Formats: sequence, structure tokens, C-alpha cells
Amino acid sequence: MPKAAFSITNYYFDKVNINLEDKPSTNELALSFDVKGIFKAAESDYELTFVVEVTNKGVAHPLVVVQCHGIFRLPNIHSLEEIPEFFYNNSVAILFPYVRGYVSMVTTQANIPGIILPTLNLTSLGAQLKDNTEAQ
Repeated sequence: MPKAAFSITNYYFDKVNINLEDKPSTNELALSFDVKGIFKAAESDYELTFVVEVTNKGVAHPLVVVQCHGIFRLPNIHSLEEIPEFFYNNSVAILFPYVRGYVSMVTTQANIPGIILPTLNLTSLGAQLKDNTEAQ
């Protein structure tokens, strides 16, 4: 079997909810993630849906909820079973900087202290993504 290579071909944000009205002056951020994917065998494309929720201690509602879609091309893959394990970990790691940058940009443009997400190792989300992937 040939080596599997993949690349991100596009990404977009389709749901963004930012509510900073009760944002405390201290940033005790808590992050939660949800990932799922659809492999489109006919196109050899994989669509990763990545939801990031940012909460702050003492605030009842999330400060930020962002849903981002990343489209990946897997040119040598023709079935769900052929997707290599490393794809699941790495696709999330590739998409997170776009989410991180977007949240920082939008919240700092509000002319208040922005929300700067930390740099994270998200390899633990690979298993969740694999479990939440379906073929189309």
C-alpha cells in the first residue's frame, strides 16, 4: 500500500457565539472540545467538524463557542478503514491554530482584553475523532 499523505484544502467557521458581557477580569479559562468527521470516499475528502467551547470560572454561560470545519484531501485513501491512525491526531492539531487565531482576533477586536487560547497538545482527541467518523 502506498504511503498516505493528506493536506488541508479549506476551512471555514459556520457557528460563532461570543458573549463577553459578564467576562471577569481574570482569565481562568476552561476549554472543552467536540470533534467528528465525515469521510467522502468518492472525493477522497475528509470533513472535520471541530467545536471549541470556552468558559470562565464564575460565569454561568460560555464566553465563546466556535464551530470550525476543516476539509482535508486524502488522495491515496478510498475507504474509511484505510485512513491511518496518525491522520486523526494530526488533523485536529492542524485545525486548532486556525480556531485559536480566530478567537483571539475576534475577541481582541471588541476593544476589551481578548481571549487568548493557550497552545495545546490535542492528540488525545484523535481517538474521539476516529470514533465519531462516518463514511459517506
